[in-house]
Amino acid sequence: MPDPRPVTLISVDIEAAGPSPSDYAMLSIGACLVDDPEQAFYVELQPDREKVDDAAMSIGGFTLDGLRASGTPPREAMTAFADWIDACTPPRTRPLLVGFNAPFDWMFVADYFHRYLGRNPLGHAALDVKAFFAGVTGAPWGETSLHRVAEHYRLKMVLTHNALDDARDQATLFRAIRAEQQERSAGA
Repeated sequence: MPDPRPVTLISVDIEAAGPSPSDYAMLSIGACLVDDPEQAFYVELQPDREKVDDAAMSIGGFTLDGLRASGTPPREAMTAFADWIDACTPPRTRPLLVGFNAPFDWMFVADYFHRYLGRNPLGHAALDVKAFFAGVTGAPWGETSLHRVAEHYRLKMVLTHNALDDARDQATLFRAIRAEQQERSAGA
């Protein structure tokens, strides 16, 4: 049965040691409310797996040794993230993960929540910014890169691969797409 509660949109970005949570560690999580990006969460995690993809590691600038020394243990990190989500989600609403390539971020977050807490406070759904853009504008999938979407709204964005910076940029893009959707609906 569908959940009729309104949603609290939470932009989430993660950095990982590789492409799949079954083999690679999640290294950092950044999140913010889509409609209030100053309400934010960030954590770097101690790795729980040793396998690395060199290309993925070079993107975020992390090392497993560095995160072993300074990162937060995964159970503690996921507990803090769940507490933040609960605190930012008003009564009678439910949180919804918003991501740019949401399936990637969601699969890591869901895996870690279930592995370390036995539940996922973000549920089994996510809203993909790229798909939302394609639906609102009619753009073909090949035209939904960050560069193309940002260019469409005359926004200058550069991925820093800091999960919180990227989550905030995703929130900005989402708000721009939503504004276009609302304009189109009002003009219909």
